[in-house]
Amino acid sequence: MTEKESPYNGIVPPGVWPPQHIESDEALLPVPYLNNPPSVIPIDMGRQLFVDDFLIEHSTLCRVYHSAKPHEASPVLVPETELECNQGYCPVAAPFNDGVWYDPEDNRFKMWYHAGWFDGTALATSTDGLNWERPKLDVIPGTNAVVAPKASYQRDGCLVWLDHQAKPEVRFKMFLYFRWSQGQSGFVYTSPNGIHWNEHGQTSRCGDNSSFFYNPFRQQFVFSIRESWSYRARAYRESAEFGQAARWEDQQKVKWARTDRLDLPDPLVGDRPQLYDLNAVAYESILLGGLGIFYGPQNPVCAKIGRPKIIDLQLGFSRDGFHWHRPERSAFIACSRRWKDWNYGYIHAAGGLCLVVDDELWFYYGTFSGQGSNLKPGETGSFEQNNAMYAGGNTGLSTLRRDGFASMEANSKGGFLTTRPVVFSGKFLHVNIDNPMGMLKVEILDLKGQVIEPFSAENCQPVQTNRVKTRINWHGAKDLSPLTSRPVQFKFSLCSGKLYSFWVSPTASGASRGFLGAGGPRMSGVVDL
Repeated sequence: MTEKESPYNGIVPPGVWPPQHIESDEALLPVPYLNNPPSVIPIDMGRQLFVDDFLIEHSTLCRVYHSAKPHEASPVLVPETELECNQGYCPVAAPFNDGVWYDPEDNRFKMWYHAGWFDGTALATSTDGLNWERPKLDVIPGTNAVVAPKASYQRDGCLVWLDHQAKPEVRFKMFLYFRWSQGQSGFVYTSPNGIHWNEHGQTSRCGDNSSFFYNPFRQQFVFSIRESWSYRARAYRESAEFGQAARWEDQQKVKWARTDRLDLPDPLVGDRPQLYDLNAVAYESILLGGLGIFYGPQNPVCAKIGRPKIIDLQLGFSRDGFHWHRPERSAFIACSRRWKDWNYGYIHAAGGLCLVVDDELWFYYGTFSGQGSNLKPGETGSFEQNNAMYAGGNTGLSTLRRDGFASMEANSKGGFLTTRPVVFSGKFLHVNIDNPMGMLKVEILDLKGQVIEPFSAENCQPVQTNRVKTRINWHGAKDLSPLTSRPVQFKFSLCSGKLYSFWVSPTASGASRGFLGAGGPRMSGVVDL
């Protein structure tokens, strides 16, 4: 293993990478690092989340997973312009993956989205993430389109990535899937500003709704390739270079992700669930996956009745960049399934997945109502996908407490959580805690389970608050510098509260050195420094 690939969290990748053990059946997919965690876990990078048992040696607390809540401003973008209204066939103004990012260079939220079904790729901007403007651009004069399709080309899926580490001229990267009379393919682009794009040719063969992301933990671009080896499923291809990641021989990609026997049919539909989408982003110390789970009906049925497919967004969590832990199979963001609702079905998470906005995570997504088409149910326009099932594409926004994917909770009787042995170089322990009517104390133990003075529960200043970042202090200790580079265990004693995360920061202000999804206001990039 090279220094560049050294494990930030102690998980040593297998000798064969990427792994090649994923089968096509319905068995549960393995997560090897949960069965064999490191003996000592480095925690210098990012807030440490309780989404699994990786960090936990003993606990009497109860883990609770949380879903995102729709923002009251949703939908934040609906079809209005001539381009979006699609001549009345299938009005759409929604990310079909595409991307929503915060750009610190001009302090704007930026949304790339599907404008008019199988029609445009457009850009909207915002200062607050709620009220969006459509700038008049020069790509297709008089519109906010950023790509001028070739004659007879119709766009399908797309993903846009803001690469903060890239040279200025290739700061933005895009995958865009086109269909035309003689075929279909993905194409890759780069741009200095997200408006004017340079095409770099076709990708290797992949299905529509393929996508990509950058994994900063491994410093690799990863293409999430849609395939059909398990109905709808995903293959994996990585490379340090964007252009190389977009092209592969068969032996350079491996089976990666699919649904399994814990994915149950929607009782109102009855079809076998399938993995429709898989997008990812680095958040704090983990790779966060947005999985679009398709419940049906199949395309011919939806076309006949003129209603969108049912797709919910679930989450997966990965600490090695390949294996996904999926502990919660209920929807993180659910389509309503209620006819005439703006979010009836067909959810697609935006590229970048989430933004950090003050104390919240914001999740943008496209969703379809099936409303507003001049096509009748069962009627098809000038091409196969021109059907009312793809009408009424809107942009939704849902929110979650920062780090709020899972909490470790205690009632009034109290409980405790002891971490596995960890090692750090920082000096200040911080937690994300909700216990205004309770109490939290922390003690630090050696590997024999003995308290390291003065870091005892008795010396710990009790915490009673509801904050996404609060510092833990002990009487008789300025900071944790005497413990740096020494394996220790934290023991959290909690009463009437919810513990979301902990981390040891090099600064008293609590910077985590972790990743921030698609960025956010008052952030200089996508790392918490």
